[in-house]
Amino acid sequence: MERRIGVIGIVVENRKEVSDKLNKILSDYGDIIVGRMGIPYKERGLCVISLIVDGTTDEIGALTGKLGALSGVKVKSALTK
Repeated sequence: MERRIGVIGIVVENRKEVSDKLNKILSDYGDIIVGRMGIPYKERGLCVISLIVDGTTDEIGALTGKLGALSGVKVKSALTK
């Protein structure tokens, strides 16, 4: 299957409740994550994470699906063709 490069944006509204699960998922998919940047936005009570990924659409879809299933976590992605 063809590999794609993409960006995944993650907004976490309840960091304390989901951080362990979120980091476990990111660790499980570490082989397709090229880079990660996390910014706490304390004034709004949020954390914003951006990921650069390089993987198949199935791998990237599985990652975003698991992240999006976490309570208080919003995920969007953009992939190359």
